Amino acid sequence: MEIVEGIHRVDEASGSIAHSNVYLAIDGPSLLIVDTGLPGNAKKTIEYIQKIGHKPTDVSTIILTHYHIDHTGSLKELQSLTKAKVAVHADDADYVSGNKSLPKPKNLMMRAASAFIKLMPTPVDTQLKEGDRIGRLTIIHTPGHTPGSIALLDTERKALFVGDTLRLKGDKIVAGPEQFVWDAVKEKESIRKIASLDFNVMLPGHGEPLKEKASEAVKKFSETKQ
Repeated sequence: MEIVEGIHRVDEASGSIAHSNVYLAIDGPSLLIVDTGLPGNAKKTIEYIQKIGHKPTDVSTIILTHYHIDHTGSLKELQSLTKAKVAVHADDADYVSGNKSLPKPKNLMMRAASAFIKLMPTPVDTQLKEGDRIGRLTIIHTPGHTPGSIALLDTERKALFVGDTLRLKGDKIVAGPEQFVWDAVKEKESIRKIASLDFNVMLPGHGEPLKEKASEAVKKFSETKQ
């Protein structure tokens, strides 16, 4: 589904906490993938790339908003199929590459699931930091959900990829579930940071995008998180 011109969502949101959105951003002749979904999601992403008239090798970079497996689970396979570079914030990079062991999830259900669903370590080509750019996307460091959580701002399309820091619940902005948050104080700071940005479309890691007046809605929500 094309959200705005040049930005597509591969997966339709199902409402499941484990169901993550995978986005494609057209960047000239190249494509950027934002997040990869759970393991087993690569085929669907490749089929969508072909559906919109591109080849897997058109993908120049796979950008991860954070290291959690519901966003990185298909990274290894997608990187193999596309030969794209992998980019993640420096504070999450060692978890993706396997240089650090993944922290045990706080949530008991996710802890049980992690015994069966394993993240396949994948080398990281680019360790991102605040203000870096990949194509037309600017990196905004938004720690809280994880140490290296990021948002990605497309100023031309006025769209913001927010990972798991924010999402829609019905018609209201909410933060991600508390049981998955690494640092609640830093998350509040990051929400205030996002609220200071100018964007019209919010693209969350889970659930439906907010397609109009998104920054206004985030500002209002941020005021309740003081």
